[in-house]
Amino acid sequence: MDKRKHRNYLESNLLFSCNSCHCQILDQTSIISRNFQGRNGPAYLVNHVTNITVGTKEERMLLTGIHTVADIVCNQCQIKIGWKYLRALEEPQKYKEGKYIVEKSKVSKDYTSWDDHFIII
Repeated sequence: MDKRKHRNYLESNLLFSCNSCHCQILDQTSIISRNFQGRNGPAYLVNHVTNITVGTKEERMLLTGIHTVADIVCNQCQIKIGWKYLRALEEPQKYKEGKYIVEKSKVSKDYTSWDDHFIII
């Protein structure tokens, strides 16, 4: 039995897709910051992602302190692409609550969409 979920499609020309299965994950306008660190290197802090499953919550020591987080995986291929911040213990970190870390190495620009956005002369 196939346990994959139906894909959601974003209505934007500036998309990032899963590197493994090319499922749409986020719209560029959802990116809050490009200067975050994931487990495997640089990451995006984003407001909204789609076509993901949120895993079990856990306390994790990150660079900015202890946070309650849950890993997020692509609905289609089950590759771990980052995590969701559920709770921050320190007041200066509270702005992260409800937001997502998406590792840059796990997603790529959907170039078929990006090409439509730029005018070639």
